[in-house]
Amino acid sequence: MLSGLDETEIDKISAGVSSRVYKKGETVFSQGERASKLYIVCSGKVKIYKNLLEGKEQILYILSEGDFIGAFNLLKADEFDFNAVALENTQISTLDKSAFDQVMISNPEITLKIFEKAYERIIKAESLVERLSSNNPDAKVIGLLIDLASDFGTKTDEGGILLELSINREEMGSYAGIARETMSRKLQVFHELGVIELIGTKRILIHDMAKLKAMI
Repeated sequence: MLSGLDETEIDKISAGVSSRVYKKGETVFSQGERASKLYIVCSGKVKIYKNLLEGKEQILYILSEGDFIGAFNLLKADEFDFNAVALENTQISTLDKSAFDQVMISNPEITLKIFEKAYERIIKAESLVERLSSNNPDAKVIGLLIDLASDFGTKTDEGGILLELSINREEMGSYAGIARETMSRKLQVFHELGVIELIGTKRILIHDMAKLKAMI
């Protein structure tokens, strides 16, 4: 996002940057906190979620290395309406609004990149709404696996996609909008059909993504 800055601008903005490592399970920020910083994930993964009225949580999306959140709060300070927690040991750099303001006006491409990221988030939000509104648990699980492939997936030599997960079955159920038991049962069914392969509790091999998508 800041790759187009010259050395002087980088020096200015670096003065407002701080970095911290969050341990797995540690809260990065909470709903209702003042949001006046940009959070950039340097390594690790962060879960963004909201607490529902019935005491459950709804995962909105997962941030990976290179992702950022809070950009619009640099345009106008506000409060977070969701929570963030580290899914694994995660290094995050934060940028204060005051430092960001110094270079944003003279570098409109930064604002464009913020809007590009906002568009990506909208697409993910639409995917989440579609998943949650479906009454078909198979479609919910398949939609989730497709989304997780972009966050946790790496291509294998055989052409499949290996998911190295930082979330458990309960969190997967939260993300998909189904119970943990249903998530576990459906994954086992897809495993028996040969569409995916369950490797332990945190690794899933998708043998054929096209076939998986065709099942929705």
